[in-house]
Formats: sequence, C-alpha cells, structure tokens
Amino acid sequence: MSNSVNSNIGATIALQSLNRTNSELASVQKRVSTGFRVSDAKDDGAAFAVAQGLRADVKGNEAVNERLSVAKGLLSVTQEGLKGISNTVGEMRKVAVKLADDNLSTDERTQYNADFTALAADITKYIGQSSFGGNNLINQATAINVISDSSGGNISLGAANLTTSLATLTGTTMATGANVRANLINAGGALDTFEGVISTRLAAVGANSRSVENQDAFIKVLSDTITDGIGSIVDADLAKESAKLQALQIRQQLGTQTLSIANQSPSALLSLFK
Repeated sequence: MSNSVNSNIGATIALQSLNRTNSELASVQKRVSTGFRVSDAKDDGAAFAVAQGLRADVKGNEAVNERLSVAKGLLSVTQEGLKGISNTVGEMRKVAVKLADDNLSTDERTQYNADFTALAADITKYIGQSSFGGNNLINQATAINVISDSSGGNISLGAANLTTSLATLTGTTMATGANVRANLINAGGALDTFEGVISTRLAAVGANSRSVENQDAFIKVLSDTITDGIGSIVDADLAKESAKLQALQIRQQLGTQTLSIANQSPSALLSLFK
C-alpha cells in the first residue's frame, strides 16, 4: 500500500464495504417494514408478476362470492314464497272439497267461493312479494344465469310464471259440486295441476340452492388457497430477516469505524516532516 495523501486505498475499500452493507441493510429494512420479500417488481420481477396475476384471481373470486350471495338471497326468498303458496294451496283444497258437496246451500257455497277467492289473492301476494334484487323466479318464465366462477361460468336458476298457472286455477268453473269435482279436485284437475307446479318449483329451488351454496363454499376455499400461495411467493420470513437486520447493523457500525480508521492513516505521514 503506497504512502500517499492523494490515494487512500484502505479508505476506498472500507467505503465500498460500507456501501454494500448499507444497501443490504436497506433491503432488509424494506422487507421488515412491508412484511414482503417481494413488494414490487424491483425485488423480483418474475415473482411479482406471478403474485399480481394470482391477486387478480382472488379479486375475481371475491366478485363471484358477492354475486353468489345475491343468488342465495333470491333463492331463500323464493323458497319462502313457495312454502307460503304450498300451505295456502292446502287450504284451498280444504275449501274445494267442501265445495264439492252437492248438499251445500246457496249461502254456504257463496261463502266458500269467497274463501277460495281470498286464498287465491293470498297466493298472488306471495308471488308478487317473492322478489329479491329486482328478480322474481316465480313471476317470470325466463331463467336467471348467475356467475359461478371468474372464468365466466354460470349456474342457471330456473323460473316459472305462477301468475299464469294461478289464472288457470281461479278460472275453473265452480258453480256446483259436480263442477268442482270434475274441474278442480279430481286427478288432473286444475288444483291438482297447480299443486304439481308448486312441487316442481320447490324441488328445483332446493336443487339450485344446494348448487349455489356448494359453489360459494368452493370459491371461498379456492381463494384461501390462492392467498396462501401468494404468501409463499412474496411474504418475508420475519424471524430470518430480524437476524439479518441485527447482523447488518453490527456490520454497519464496524464498517463505519473501519472507514474512520482508514481516513486517519494519511495523517500519520505528517510525523515524517517534523
């Protein structure tokens, strides 16, 4: 090593070492403060790109879960509406059986007909009120497609216009007991047909509800799995980084002292000129 005040090789080496330590320390501090081993493309471009793609998948799945939750609400409302209708149809059959008796007086028949009409009005209310999010699965004939995955798949929720079916029932001739037996309560009669429609819709809604709930649960598990995968790609091991941080802080202190010693070396040459 030359004895020169113009070139201090020791100080240069010490400075380079300190700069490297400071750079490593800055990287570790970034990982500790953010919790990420890869917080941006500068840290690891390939890993960051993969993580961003997976984060987009998670956001897509969150949107799917939101729409499936809306579908579950619609199906729940529909199911309750159909249960109310089914119970009311049972009451209608009870009244219809009474109307099938030829021995009813005119006043009794009038009263029972009024009861039957009132029950039909209750069904109309159930149909109209079974709406959720602007959709009604029992007052329209067009099925509703609900998004089921982030790739655009869907679940079709079947629909039926019960208003039309009810109109057929309430338009049945009921003037005499014979009319009621022939047109309303016999096998294949209007009431029997309407009950069949309600049963079919209840079964379909049950199947749709099961499909939507299963898909909702699967998408949630899938999102959790993807999130765990993102963590394994970009998350920092904070215990490991803590150890590195302490080691680098000590190296920084030593590097600073070494540089200070190296900077003092040229002053020793002054003793040669005394």
